[in-house]
Amino acid sequence: MTDDAGRRTQEQRRAETERRVVDAATELIATSGSRRITLAQVGEAAGYSRGIVYHQFGSRERLVEAVLDKVQRMELPAYEGNGLEQLVGVVETYLAVVSQRAPSTRAFLQLWLEALAADPVVAPLFAERDRGFRRWLSDVVARGIADGTVVRDAVPDGAGALLIAIVRGSSVQMAASPEVDAASVTAEAVRVVRAAFAAPG
Repeated sequence: MTDDAGRRTQEQRRAETERRVVDAATELIATSGSRRITLAQVGEAAGYSRGIVYHQFGSRERLVEAVLDKVQRMELPAYEGNGLEQLVGVVETYLAVVSQRAPSTRAFLQLWLEALAADPVVAPLFAERDRGFRRWLSDVVARGIADGTVVRDAVPDGAGALLIAIVRGSSVQMAASPEVDAASVTAEAVRVVRAAFAAPG
């Protein structure tokens, strides 16, 4: 009983350390990107030594991957019998999160720009996750075609890539230009999605 309690406490401490390290790395990446940060800087920002950070993650690459896992986490709407409305919900949810301009959003965009610049650590991580997101969106489009809410001539694979372009491009505009009104950008993005994908009638 004591051993079990001790193990749970140790697991909790480990989880708390990991959370603090990832949070600190997220803040640093949000400010200056991942290329410039060191494990020592992250450890100092989290209140630990470089050794603790290395023990938890083993390398900068694994730490960046943990940050990317955190900043890409988003609760997207489930399918409820209407593919078009699910697509609209995805756009609204995604842009609502971005409009909060939290450190996690800024870190995500910094990492995305590094991926576009072919950073050898970040690019493969983004490529893998973007493939999964495109497939997921393509499946939503295919379900919408099947349920009659999305136009029959929509091409699911191309539509998935286009939808990522809409939310990602809008995100960059909102993050880079504080004067851009998030509500109006979201409304226009939704209008574009409805105009492009809504089945007639």
